[in-house]
Amino acid sequence: MRFAITGASGFLGGNLAITLLEAGHEVVATKRDSSYVEHLSAFPIEWKDASLGQKEALQEAFAGCDGVFHCAAAVSVQYKIEPWVEKTNIDGTRNVIDACLGAGVKRLVHCSTVSALGVSVDGEPSDETVPFNFPEHHLGDAYVMTKRRSQDIVLEAAKSEIDAVIVNPTFMIGPYDIKPSSGALVQSILLGKIPGYTLGTNNFVNVHDVTLGMLAAFEKGRRGEMYILGGENMTYKAFMDLVSEATGAPQIRFRVPNWAARVAGWWGDRWSSMRGKEVELNSATVEWSLNNRYLFRSDKAARELGYTNTSLRQAILDCTAWFRENGKI
Repeated sequence: MRFAITGASGFLGGNLAITLLEAGHEVVATKRDSSYVEHLSAFPIEWKDASLGQKEALQEAFAGCDGVFHCAAAVSVQYKIEPWVEKTNIDGTRNVIDACLGAGVKRLVHCSTVSALGVSVDGEPSDETVPFNFPEHHLGDAYVMTKRRSQDIVLEAAKSEIDAVIVNPTFMIGPYDIKPSSGALVQSILLGKIPGYTLGTNNFVNVHDVTLGMLAAFEKGRRGEMYILGGENMTYKAFMDLVSEATGAPQIRFRVPNWAARVAGWWGDRWSSMRGKEVELNSATVEWSLNNRYLFRSDKAARELGYTNTSLRQAILDCTAWFRENGKI
């Protein structure tokens, strides 16, 4: 089969391209003029210049494809939604749907996020039915809010316009994380840049599990349904300990008090405002680090897609090895 991917220059999209190629499929991938793709040069990916704002170019790239995987997105960890984030995540998703329709694509797999669902309300891991509640927990940053809206666009379109399935990955770890994105946490641990841990939780998953789950969603997913593709629910401390155990990095033992973390976030907000530039440490990212309700389960994906999990430790080792090979640690 022939598949198109948006966002293949990024972490998830690049790994998805490799998974599809290894499964014997043809892959065409869209990119912007400025996209860096040299880290994927060893793979027979057919690259097409088409940004999410270029509907006609997208349609041309999608022509002759059996399916499209929409992975491209803009990430912003501040509460204010800048126009470029809205244009990419919301308008871009609409353009992808229209391009699929124009090209006669059979099925769209939209990559959303568990952050477009809901955090735990009772201490038990959330599934796809938990109501969206991120703003109530001070987690409604620009990425979350625009990804939620783009997910709603796809769900609405799936009712009558297009055969679409949605996948909701959790925090992914693995190789080919060129930016890096989620792998920046592993990188920071290895480089000794994290002074301490907070009491929050997250769900960590091997990126290869997610890409296999995405292919299964295309093959077996029900139209208009969402599927959480997650792994292990862990505290940040437990994850950091696993990275240390797997790689030999020094163990992080100091717990950052909540009040100190929030002060640091407040200073990050002020610094960002003065510089006119987004920073990694702000009030929004601090709330993420402190939240202990970020727990998810993938029962539905396991039941309907045959989704399974492999070793998170191996994902950390793969991530670390790739960082070393590419001079990032």
